[in-house]
Amino acid sequence: MKKLILLLFILVAAPVFSQDSDYNIHSYLTEGAKAPNTHYIGEAWLNAIIHDDEELGYNITKATFKANSTLDWHKHGSAQVLIIVDGEAYYQERGSKPVILKKGDVIKCEKEIEHWHSSTKYNDVTYLALYGGEQPTTWTEVVTQEYYDEVAEKLKSN
Repeated sequence: MKKLILLLFILVAAPVFSQDSDYNIHSYLTEGAKAPNTHYIGEAWLNAIIHDDEELGYNITKATFKANSTLDWHKHGSAQVLIIVDGEAYYQERGSKPVILKKGDVIKCEKEIEHWHSSTKYNDVTYLALYGGEQPTTWTEVVTQEYYDEVAEKLKSN
C-alpha cells in the first residue's frame, strides 16, 4: 500500500516539477534537416534556429557542411555574420582572395557583397549564420568543383 501511495504521489507531482511548455525553445545542437542539393555541391544540414521573426528582424541558421562541400556565389539584402562553431571553412568575396576560417572565427560580409563559403577539402564545418530576413538570398553563379579544387590547392600551399 505504501508503494502505491508513493507512486500516486509521484504521478500527481510530476507535472508540477516539469518544465513549463509555454516557451518556444530551440537547440542549435541538433543537426537539422538535410538540405536539398539546390545551390551547393556536397552534403549539408540546416537548422533554422530563428527564422522569419518580424520582431527580431534577423535569422540565425546553423549550417553543417561535410568536407568537400560548397555553396554557390550569392549575396544578401543585409549584412551576414558567420560564426565558425567547429571545423574549417573557405570564404571568399568577389574580387578578393579566399581565406580559411577556423573554429572561433567570426566574419562579417556587408550587404549586397557577392561571396561564397564552404567546408574545406578535408574538414567539415559547422557555423552559425546571422542575417536579415527581409529579402531572400540572391544566387549569382555556380562554384564549380574545378574552381573549388583550385582554391583548396592554393590555400593548402599557404
